Amino acid sequence: MLQVPIQRLPHNTDTPLPDYQSEHAAGMDIHACLDEAVVIAPKQIAMIPCGFAMAVPDGYEAQVRPRSGLASKFGVTLPNSPGTIDADYRGEVKVPLINHGPAAFTVEPHMRIAQMLIKPVPRTQWVEVDELPPTDRGEGGFGHTGV
Repeated sequence: MLQVPIQRLPHNTDTPLPDYQSEHAAGMDIHACLDEAVVIAPKQIAMIPCGFAMAVPDGYEAQVRPRSGLASKFGVTLPNSPGTIDADYRGEVKVPLINHGPAAFTVEPHMRIAQMLIKPVPRTQWVEVDELPPTDRGEGGFGHTGV
């Protein structure tokens, strides 16, 4: 099991740290570390602090993704999904939430607002070539197999 150092920040006295909500969950839920509710108007973005910092190991990233229930029920998601937290970042984890829904959305203290996965990221070395190996698809782009 991968061990990742995590630090509860001084302003976080009781917000839960990221945790799996079921035995087979892929992502850990992230909670809002707020003293009071934050209202996000339609079409607006709010940066929600999470009350922790971490040291993602070299060769990994933390991916922050929307919670499906918030997205499907309220239109609340992440504008940069998935968001990446690099291995050299040591600041507080914050989640940008955007409200695509028709009504204002209230983020309550300790509310589960996103999910996070720690994933390996192989380093890439480009090898410049004169020609790429062929495939059946070739240069077929968006919608090349139909809609």
